[in-house]
Amino acid sequence: MKKVLKCGTLFTAVDEKVQKDVAVVVEDNKIVKVAPVAEVDTKDAEVVDLSDKFVMPGLIDGHMHIGMNGSPTMDAVYRELDTYVSLKAVNYAKADLLAGFTTVRCEGDVGFVDISVRQAIEEGLYIGPRMQCSGLPVAATGGHGDHHFKPGITGNYFGTICHTLDEVREATRFTFKYGADQVKLMATGGVMSDADEPGAADMTYDEMRVACEIAQMHGKTSSAHAHGAAGIKNAIRAGITSIEHGMLMDDECIDMMVEHGTYLVPTIIAAYRIVERGVAGGIPADNVRKAELCLKNHYDNLKKCVKKGVKIAFGTDTGTPYSPHGEQKFEFILMEEAGIPAAQILQSATIVCAEMMKRDKTVGSIEEGKFADIVAFDANPMEVGMKAMLDCTFVMKDGVVYKG
Repeated sequence: MKKVLKCGTLFTAVDEKVQKDVAVVVEDNKIVKVAPVAEVDTKDAEVVDLSDKFVMPGLIDGHMHIGMNGSPTMDAVYRELDTYVSLKAVNYAKADLLAGFTTVRCEGDVGFVDISVRQAIEEGLYIGPRMQCSGLPVAATGGHGDHHFKPGITGNYFGTICHTLDEVREATRFTFKYGADQVKLMATGGVMSDADEPGAADMTYDEMRVACEIAQMHGKTSSAHAHGAAGIKNAIRAGITSIEHGMLMDDECIDMMVEHGTYLVPTIIAAYRIVERGVAGGIPADNVRKAELCLKNHYDNLKKCVKKGVKIAFGTDTGTPYSPHGEQKFEFILMEEAGIPAAQILQSATIVCAEMMKRDKTVGSIEEGKFADIVAFDANPMEVGMKAMLDCTFVMKDGVVYKG
């Protein structure tokens, strides 16, 4: 049955404009018309009255982990079977959808859990967002994603650990073989890993170029966990699609991202929550120290990125300490505090993310022919600020209303 959504305030994300009294016509799972309310025939249609709402495209979280849910440590990753993680993860996916995220990009999970959850959602076994998956990240020995057990204990917990160029090539093909949409590379050390530093480069240019080349050959995208400037530059030169975090970048990194058209996914909330909860929240002291280091200049660097025109995509690193699924929208407020203009923040979580994921033909904006992924809020964030984004009161995905 045809649905007509009467929108009091509409942000299509096509541009930075806000429209008043516009109707969005949905048939099956597609948007078929966007026009002034007075020009739309509602005969034989189900009318959805959103005349007192701020309506926009379904949100996109460009960086999250479907197999984790905010534990203060990474201990569970060592203990829990992948099958058990999958059972919990379908509930996390539902929480994301009901929070307004109709599309997400998973940035690496144990045992191809993200790909299993994606398949279950696509087959209608569970409800959840559209998912772009990374499968197992590709990492270097001793780097972010590797374990630090005593010698003799083999295997890894959060990626495929590589020693040579051939192993990087094999690992990239391996994750694509089992359904990944992109390859995730661990370019530098991290915050929640042991015995590495976020500023240190872990993968060389040659290693990342091999992975990016394979991704490009298959029409896939790529992303790099990268805090330190050297690792960021290696990844950009290698042809990476997006830099994740980027918290220790320098001015040259910013200029290179502009020159190469590389996306930045800032994930402010990830370090913020770790610093906020600290050791008192059960987070290991060394992890807190590294988060403080990463957050120190992040806001200033983001201001520079906005000024120079870096393409910033919304992402939260949901699943990391004290960042549970369905509660990640505080990132909107942190982006506001970083000085990013309101319209750009909203576009970062819609059309910009869709472009980064190469899905802008189907999602990311409210336009004729795209999937009917639409959300609404009680207040206009362009007027009252990003606090309006904390409570999503209407969610439609694929033309089906899940909330509101």
